[in-house]
Amino acid sequence: MDSLRKSYGGLKAVDGISFEVQEGEVFSLLGPNGAGKTTTIEILEGLRDKEGGKVSVLGMDPWKDGYELHRKMGIIPQGFRFFDYATPREAIRYYASLFDVKVDADKILKQVILEEAASINYNKLSGGQRQKLGLALSLVNNPQLVFLDEPTTGLDPQARRAVWDVIRELKEGNRTVLLTTHYLEEAQMLADRVAIMNHGRIISSGTMDEILEREGSGERLEVKASESLANFLKTETRLKVEYRDGIVSVLLEKPHDALITLTEIEESGIEWRSLRTRSDTLEDIFVRMVGESTKEAGEVV
Repeated sequence: MDSLRKSYGGLKAVDGISFEVQEGEVFSLLGPNGAGKTTTIEILEGLRDKEGGKVSVLGMDPWKDGYELHRKMGIIPQGFRFFDYATPREAIRYYASLFDVKVDADKILKQVILEEAASINYNKLSGGQRQKLGLALSLVNNPQLVFLDEPTTGLDPQARRAVWDVIRELKEGNRTVLLTTHYLEEAQMLADRVAIMNHGRIISSGTMDEILEREGSGERLEVKASESLANFLKTETRLKVEYRDGIVSVLLEKPHDALITLTEIEESGIEWRSLRTRSDTLEDIFVRMVGESTKEAGEVV
């Protein structure tokens, strides 16, 4: 994808973004609501035509070659629905007939931990069970490329881990996965590379290590204490000290800074309860970058 653009009236939903997804990798597209993720995904899936730029999916134009391309893709769209009185087993067999393939419906249902609901009508399934059915249907045609749009929304922890296992199996089978999710730890755990979108643009992309190194604020020592300790450390050390919600955070520029901080904390005589060191997670970076981008756009965070 190169310089992809799509507008709705005066709104630039996708504003000249470019990225490539390698065969056999899990690529995660992240961003807040309204960032342009869904429009981007729908263009890649051939559901919307682009306004400008170049798009190639499995070597094909998704808008012009949609029929052929869809036989090689699996998709969980946002707001997935199915026929109210069809069961998951029937749904899989129906999809198999559309793709003209033979499948073991019960094997697929077991793969996504939905075998216990195989004979329950769709309108009686829970939200999480409906999500798992969507995932099951995306696997029916043994796709080369799978689009998973918020695949674990509404799932309990056990079911979420089952979906993660399916994604890992797809990767091990050299399948390509394009994942969107609001669970940042999910992207950090599963994705080989990520791209963070906001206001129709990609504001950061790369491997997890690249983003953490480039966008992270470094290792910090965090202490549960009052703001008076933060003020003391600001005065007595040259280090960057912040205070928020009962936590004093000290940026450690080098390992020896931890010893300096601990010595000053002890000498302060100010009460404190616990401490730990931590580095930024993808969620920390996401919140900071999206918040800064939103402020620059003149919107309320």
